[in-house]
Amino acid sequence: MNKILVANRGEIALRVMHTAHKMGIQTVAIYSEADRNAPHVLFADESICIGPPPSTESYLRGDKIIEAAKKLNVEGIHPGYGFLSENAQFAESVEKNGITFIGPSPESIEIMGNKLAAKDAVKKYNIPMVPGIDQAITDVEIAKSIAEDIGFPILIKAAAGGGGKGMRVVEKIEDLEEQMNRAISEAVSSFGDGSVFIEKYISSPRHIEIQVLADEFGNTVHLFERECSVQRRHQKVVEEAPSAILTPEIRASMGNDAINVARSCNYKGAGTVEFLVDENLNYYFLEMNTRLQVEHPVTEFISGIDLVEEQIKIARGLKLGFAQKDLKIKGHALELRVYAEDPANDFLPNVGKLTKYNKPEGDGIRLDDGYAEGMDIPIYYDPMLSKLITYGSNRHEAIQKMLEAIDLYEIEGVATTLAFGKFVFKHPAFLSGQFNTHFVGKYFDSKVMKSGDPVEAELAAMLSTIVFEDNLNKLKAPKSIQSNWKQNRSTNGK
Repeated sequence: MNKILVANRGEIALRVMHTAHKMGIQTVAIYSEADRNAPHVLFADESICIGPPPSTESYLRGDKIIEAAKKLNVEGIHPGYGFLSENAQFAESVEKNGITFIGPSPESIEIMGNKLAAKDAVKKYNIPMVPGIDQAITDVEIAKSIAEDIGFPILIKAAAGGGGKGMRVVEKIEDLEEQMNRAISEAVSSFGDGSVFIEKYISSPRHIEIQVLADEFGNTVHLFERECSVQRRHQKVVEEAPSAILTPEIRASMGNDAINVARSCNYKGAGTVEFLVDENLNYYFLEMNTRLQVEHPVTEFISGIDLVEEQIKIARGLKLGFAQKDLKIKGHALELRVYAEDPANDFLPNVGKLTKYNKPEGDGIRLDDGYAEGMDIPIYYDPMLSKLITYGSNRHEAIQKMLEAIDLYEIEGVATTLAFGKFVFKHPAFLSGQFNTHFVGKYFDSKVMKSGDPVEAELAAMLSTIVFEDNLNKLKAPKSIQSNWKQNRSTNGK
């Protein structure tokens, strides 16, 4: 495989291309008319326009992408994440046209792309799952009966869902019919599939995922966990590796179950198995993402493994060059997704021109981005500008480096989540490791962001600390958790 096309844009396109170039592989960028002068286009060896700005007329046009790949004699296509990365039909079309799809098989994508099919596939491995039903329903009366058996609160979920779409929490039976109809309607508009199912709602969950790698020879390993519980609108904003709460025993158990999930669908390539973890550290299988994750850099830091390089090697038909016993956690890494969003206005997208854009630099600081000063932020795509990642020999050091990096990162022209990131990384709940997916709703007050008043901000922080300490006393939870892992500094900048 000497030439690959990256079927994506922005920071992930650049990320893949950097590794490809390191491996001596030529790269082809695709772009819409809105991205004609984007960094990923300028970096690639070749580039080709595939359509107008809307993604439905460009980045989601699998036929045009394959046509471009054949025209330029491309041997492999890397989908990145989003867009067509988890589209089984696209993966199948790529292979049928004699091009290698750098990812799992269409069959694996299809099985894990449907939550009910995924649950069915992993049953034989006795992997813990949230209590609920394993079939789609549309009948409200049947739904009421199931909900009463499971017990409220319940969660209605779209079978083909993702990103929080087609998802509704129902606290009491009187609200079930309305919320179910809304979930079905949203699932149809978002995924073209109105299938929904019901499961018990875990009220205070943590979102912890396990990175896996598998080759075509049956070798599968896990590269430990990522903590992804700081979210807004069911979408991640802050990630870290490793988690501050997992014991070595639970980590090993979750890792083994993640490997079995991959085996259940004959998985090949890089994938992520997601779990919900309750307050008692019981964990439940949620879903598998059959692609590279946005937050993969934190895993690369603590493992020393370039995940994109491994994806390409596996697609080339090579065996994994390491076994589970060879993998160790080294240090701690954090990631902040820097969105062009206004945290003071319910995280609404905030488009405009980057009138100032100075990147942070330093030891243990990594920035994956796809923008430059003077560029406009298009309204057509996800508003993420970059991923700011820091690494330290321990969690405290990684946090301090993140705070320094946020201060060094200068962005003007659009509102961003940088200030929100500082709020998170200074908050006592985050610092202690005692937080869950309700962090934003429980602790974040947009008034602090709106006022810009440091006194008011300090008072708000003091109040949140008092509330947090009170909750700790009630729960009799430890105020801090120290890592027992070796404090080795990695110089890996992958």
